[in-house]
Amino acid sequence: MSNIMSVVKVVYISGPMTGFEDLNFPAFFDAEDNLRALGYEIINPARIDQPDKSWVACMKRDIVEMMAADTVVTLPGWEKSKGAQIEVELAKRLGMQVYELGIITQTA
Repeated sequence: MSNIMSVVKVVYISGPMTGFEDLNFPAFFDAEDNLRALGYEIINPARIDQPDKSWVACMKRDIVEMMAADTVVTLPGWEKSKGAQIEVELAKRLGMQVYELGIITQTA
């Protein structure tokens, strides 16, 4: 794992939003800042314009954006999020790398 930076170019952040204050955006923005400081290009769903705010519409739009990444990084609590579970499962089935935020920031 010490060569994560040489393999990972674009990171999609996946984590829980529904039921969190401010949709958990502060955690997404903190992760984005930390990962960008390590040299990663970031796709942050908290920054994706969602004209239709329904959960389904947001998921469809986010998954399209996620396809431009080669790696998914999960935020704490992702396991309890239906949307994040879908993103992680899809990423794994497509052969994308999936890391927890703490692991990728410690090994980069």
